[in-house]
Amino acid sequence: MQSYNNEIVKCLDDLCERRNRLVKEIQREEQEKNVLESQFRALQERLDVVNASLREKESTKAEFDKTIGDTEKAYMKILESSQVLLNVVKKESAALNSAAEKKPTNNHRPC
Repeated sequence: MQSYNNEIVKCLDDLCERRNRLVKEIQREEQEKNVLESQFRALQERLDVVNASLREKESTKAEFDKTIGDTEKAYMKILESSQVLLNVVKKESAALNSAAEKKPTNNHRPC
C-alpha cells in the first residue's frame, strides 16, 4: 500500500510541476501578447496617420493636376490666338505693301 501511496504522491508532484511550468509559459505568452497588442495599436495609429496624410496629399495633387491642366489649355489658346494674330498682321502688312506699290508716285517737279 505504501508503494502505491508513494507512486501517487510522485505522480501528483510531477503533475504539479508540469502545471507550474505551464502556468509560467502562459504568463510569458500573455506578457508577449500584451506587448504585441500594444505594438499593434501603435502601428495601427501610425497607419491611420499615414493614411490620412496620404489622402490629404492625393487631394492636393489632384488640385495641382487640375490647375496644371487648366493652365496648359489656356496657354494653348493663347498660342493659337497669337498665331491667328500673326497671320492677320502679315496679311494686312502684305495688303498695305501691295497698295503702296500700286499708288502712283508724284515725282514731278513743278514747272
